[in-house]
Amino acid sequence: MIRILKVFVFLLCLVPFFLLVWQALTGNLGANPVETITHTTGDWILRFLVITLCVTPLRRLTGWNQLTRFRRMFGLFAFFYACIHLSIYVLSLADLNLSTIGTDIAKRPYVTVGFTAFVLMIPLAITSTKKMIGRLGGKRWQALHRLVYVSAIAGVLHYLWLVKLDIRYPVRYAIVVGVLLLFRVWVALRPRPAVTQVSGG
Repeated sequence: MIRILKVFVFLLCLVPFFLLVWQALTGNLGANPVETITHTTGDWILRFLVITLCVTPLRRLTGWNQLTRFRRMFGLFAFFYACIHLSIYVLSLADLNLSTIGTDIAKRPYVTVGFTAFVLMIPLAITSTKKMIGRLGGKRWQALHRLVYVSAIAGVLHYLWLVKLDIRYPVRYAIVVGVLLLFRVWVALRPRPAVTQVSGG
């Protein structure tokens, strides 16, 4: 049942990509196709990051441990849309000019934090396999993958500094990420139940 559900969720996660492809083929990307693709993929990066961060709280609240089997998929889809997002910038906006890209990263704060968010996602994507979890060990793997919070925060800042005026949507993302981060802190700091030791007779 879980395998069938994973296939369904996988195809569902591809829907935004296929919609963009369909819009491109039918000429329905609007007056500025590059801007449409950039904004759409940017939104889906943040959405998948938020969904990824929601897995642990939902698992704790519902007790459905099988949710963790979807977390890696959601994280990889965030990286997938981030690759498209960055590729559009490099190919269309920066014209593959390394000097322009370097200048943008150094001088434009929204590009700096956006690029930082992407770079932080690279080790998360590389170490997402079961083999890498085994090599790193559970604790070190979990510590590394807490970078997803930093990446999500950087992504929200990228969005916030990009739009400048209409900040409603980035603020909503900021609130959700903030609540999820506070939940993680609460879980980490709450007192753990004492382990009762039973002595032998």
